[in-house]
Amino acid sequence: MIKMEINNQQDKVNIDSDLYNDFENIISKATAMEGYDGVEISIALVDNNKIKELNKKFRNKDEVTDVLSFPMDKEILGDIIISLERALSQSKDYGHSFKREVCFLVTHGILHLLGYNHKTEGEKQEMRKKEERILKDLEINR
Repeated sequence: MIKMEINNQQDKVNIDSDLYNDFENIISKATAMEGYDGVEISIALVDNNKIKELNKKFRNKDEVTDVLSFPMDKEILGDIIISLERALSQSKDYGHSFKREVCFLVTHGILHLLGYNHKTEGEKQEMRKKEERILKDLEINR
């Protein structure tokens, strides 16, 4: 069983609570694919200022980013932080829905918590295939 906590810490982008069900489905799908069960995860939804502050503090990058992941262990997988402002902007840039962009960021974040990375081209391709498979299986299309 997945225990998920969502903390909406921003007030700049309105979101539909149905999106939380999508988050749960993504996390369930990703953890099942990787053989995890009974995990806890938290998702914080923030604005650009907050994610920039966290990016500077934890990654020494003084810039806005879209998603940060903070892994913990096999039972408490960790935290995913998403800038909804950045997600909205990126959805427009990429020409797909806000839902698709936020769900992609959740998928990307959970894969980081599960140990995936994209430092090399091979790792990036492996991670991208898993992201696309999860979203396709859940019918969250571009």
